[in-house]
Amino acid sequence: MFEVKVPQAGESITEATISQWLVKEGDAVNAGDILFELETDKVNMEVTAEASGVVSSILRQSGENVKVGEIVAHIGVSGAAAVPASQPQAAAPAQEAAPSAPAAPAAAAVAPSAPAAEPAAIHASPSARKLAREKGIDLNQALGRVGASDVAAVTSAPAAPVAPAAPAAAAAAAPVEDKTVERVRMSRRRQTIAKRLVEAQQTAAMLTTFNEVDMTAIMDVRKRRKQSFTEKHDIGLGFMSFFTKAVIGALKQFPLLNAQIEGEDILIHKRYDIGIAVSAKEGLVVPVVRDADRLGFAGIEKEIASLAQKARANSLSLSDLQGGTFTITNGGIFGSLLSTPILNAPQVGILGMHKIQIRPVAIDNERMENRPMMYIALSYDHRIVDGSEAVRFLVAVKEMLEDPESLLLEG
Repeated sequence: MFEVKVPQAGESITEATISQWLVKEGDAVNAGDILFELETDKVNMEVTAEASGVVSSILRQSGENVKVGEIVAHIGVSGAAAVPASQPQAAAPAQEAAPSAPAAPAAAAVAPSAPAAEPAAIHASPSARKLAREKGIDLNQALGRVGASDVAAVTSAPAAPVAPAAPAAAAAAAPVEDKTVERVRMSRRRQTIAKRLVEAQQTAAMLTTFNEVDMTAIMDVRKRRKQSFTEKHDIGLGFMSFFTKAVIGALKQFPLLNAQIEGEDILIHKRYDIGIAVSAKEGLVVPVVRDADRLGFAGIEKEIASLAQKARANSLSLSDLQGGTFTITNGGIFGSLLSTPILNAPQVGILGMHKIQIRPVAIDNERMENRPMMYIALSYDHRIVDGSEAVRFLVAVKEMLEDPESLLLEG
C-alpha cells in the first residue's frame, strides 16, 4: 500500500488546498499520472502518483485545506488489498464476530434490535458516506463494510414506510437561501493577495506621486522599427521593454527605490530584478525578469512573454516569483486612465502604467497639438524614500521615455 502525501511546495509554505481530484476511488493509475491539483499561496501544482496501482481511498476532498506531508490518499499496489478511507485495516473482525449471519448486502442488513455498541462496526468508504448524506440514509443502522454500490442499492429499492417528519420543524430548521446571492469561496491565492495588500498598506508609509509621458517618440520608434525588430528577434517590440529600461536607468540614479527594509537596516540591491505584474485567472501574480539590466530590448520582451504565458497556463514556479527588487504594473491594458498601485512588499517602489490617451498638449505659448499621453504613477515607501527622490525618479523615467535614444545610454 502506497501513501499519497502533500509534497513540499516551498520553504515558507506549510499548508495548501486541494483544488480538484483528477481520479476517483477504484481508478487504476500508473506512476507519473496526475492525481490532483494543489493550490498554494503562490503557485498551483500537479501532484503525480509515485507508484502504479489502484486508488483504494481518498482521504481529503476537493476544497479542503491540507498540511505539507499529510496523507491524502492510498494507492493499492500490485498484490496489496484495498484500504477503505475511514478504517484502513480494521474491517475484518466485524465479519468474524458473526459467523452465523447470512451473506447479504451490507446496507440491507439493518438490525433494529441490535445493542447500542453495534454501530461501531460500520466501515463506510468516503463515497458511500457522501452518497448516504445526499440520500438521507443513516449508516449507523448498517453492519459491516458499506460501499457506494450498497447505498445506491438501498436508494433504488422501494422505500420502507417510515414515520413522517414534522414538516413545520424541518422548515424552521432549514436556512433560508437567498437566490439573489451567489456564495463563492475565495481561492487560496486570492486570500493571500488580499492579506498581503492589506499588510502593505498597514506596515508601509505608502505615498503616490504622478506625472505624464508624451508617448509620441516611442510610438514613432515602434512604428518604424516594429517589423524589422520582429523579423530579426522573432518577438514584437512592445512598450514594456521601454519602460523596463527607463526604470532601470532611474533606479541607478536613485538606488533607495531599489531597496527594502529589514529591521532597522536598509538593504540596497545591486541587482535589477524587475517584477512584471500579470493578471491570471486565479489572481494577480508578479513574475520576475532576472538581471533585466543585462538584457536588450528583445531579451526583455521575450522574458516577459514567456513569464506571462506561464502565468496564464498556471505553470509558474516559486523561483519565477521570488526576489524581485522593483515592480511595474500596467493597468492601461484594461483601460485604466489613472490609479495608485499598492507596493509589492518588501519592495519600496512600484511604477504604474496607464492607458495612452490622445489629449491636447501645449507645445509652446502659441501652439497646441493632440499628443498620445500616458499618466504614470510611482507608489513608494516614505520610510526610506523622500518625496523629492520619488518625484525626481519619476521625472527621470519620463525624460528617458520621451527620448528613447537615451535608454541605450541610461538603461
